[in-house]
Amino acid sequence: MADTTNFQAATYTSGGTQREAVALPETLFDGTVNMPVMHQAVKAFMANQRQGNASTKIRKYVTGGNQKPWKQKGTGRARQGSTRAPHWVGGGTVFGPTPRSYAEYVPRQVRALARKSAFNARAKEDAVFVIDAFNYDAPKTSKLVALIARLGLENQKVLILTDGAKPNVHLSGRNLPTVHVLPYSDVSTYHILWSDVVLIEAGAIGQTLAPVAETEAAPRVKAEKKSRTAKAAKTAAEREEETEKKSARKAAAKKTAAKAPAAKKSAAKKPKAQSAARKPAAKKSAAKKAAPKKKEK
Repeated sequence: MADTTNFQAATYTSGGTQREAVALPETLFDGTVNMPVMHQAVKAFMANQRQGNASTKIRKYVTGGNQKPWKQKGTGRARQGSTRAPHWVGGGTVFGPTPRSYAEYVPRQVRALARKSAFNARAKEDAVFVIDAFNYDAPKTSKLVALIARLGLENQKVLILTDGAKPNVHLSGRNLPTVHVLPYSDVSTYHILWSDVVLIEAGAIGQTLAPVAETEAAPRVKAEKKSRTAKAAKTAAEREEETEKKSARKAAAKKTAAKAPAAKKSAAKKPKAQSAARKPAAKKSAAKKAAPKKKEK
């Protein structure tokens, strides 16, 4: 599907100062988005990254097994010719993987169409920004981090496309896991679709922008932390209620503590009374046993 629309990209300096929007080239950004072609290009790219080193040995490459385990007849067991047969432990593997190439070839025109479709997909999402120039005298990761933070792209995957090879920019973004720096001519469909936002240097798309003075970034307003005094502050009425509740709890605890010893004393006296009542009965039974029996006439 192609839309006859002209895409405008937000433009910034390498420090994050906003400039006037720039029109993206119509030859590349014409609204074409071909999903099957992008799928084919990404699948081929990922397949070409595979090394294909998986390897197993068939029975003739496994060490040992030259001697027949036992004689052919007379043992009662099944005949065996080698201990390296596939059904033996330590034997060879049948139909196992061997080193191979997973390379897939995609025609040049198909690759170009897929790349074009990926750029248009990001342009429709307003995820293509133009940077006037990346003029880094030395590798400086903090500069790249400051640019990404000023554009508000901290939590997104950022693809930076430079005008030709620029080692200083590459080294500045090499240690950032969500940033990938590539020359514009080397970018593939996979890298464009991997990213959430694409930053393109103006010279790579044929735009020449005059330098502009950098402006300072607006300070970020930090959320005010609630002070501990504000959290602990309470009204006088709430404090009085709490003190009354505490005093009521203390009084109840004292009453229960005073009742506990009296209950223990009464419980201790009861067994003595019971034992005193039982003792006479025990003496009577002992006297009956000791008394001699009267003789019958």
